[in-house]
Amino acid sequence: MVAALGVDPSYFNLDLKTFGFIFETLCIRDLKVYSASLGGKVSYYRDRYGLEADCVLHLRDGRYALIEFKLGSADIEEGASHLLKIESLVKEYNKKETQVKLRLPDLKIVITGTQYGYKRPDGVLVVPIGCLKD
Repeated sequence: MVAALGVDPSYFNLDLKTFGFIFETLCIRDLKVYSASLGGKVSYYRDRYGLEADCVLHLRDGRYALIEFKLGSADIEEGASHLLKIESLVKEYNKKETQVKLRLPDLKIVITGTQYGYKRPDGVLVVPIGCLKD
């Protein structure tokens, strides 16, 4: 895909937005490949409030992870806040719903291009792309 753009790799030093889209595409490809053996499916989430998650990874047993992709560490906070807001909406819905409650996300993950992974105090996992594997 990148080769089809016909640009030198150094071009992306000046166009981080495009590089961010490429990073997201690579992450989704990896998640599809690595979760396939578990019957994993990847989808996208956007609701009527304008909230979105870059990716939702679903497993056959009903577990799911909300995922954001952020190239650098400066955007991790933004990605985590999106995931926490979606989880908050599910909790609010479940307080009102008496029959069919929604399952809370089993994981909230920000996948990054950074070097270190960790678990934030709010429960969001920060995972470097290099840590994705089967």
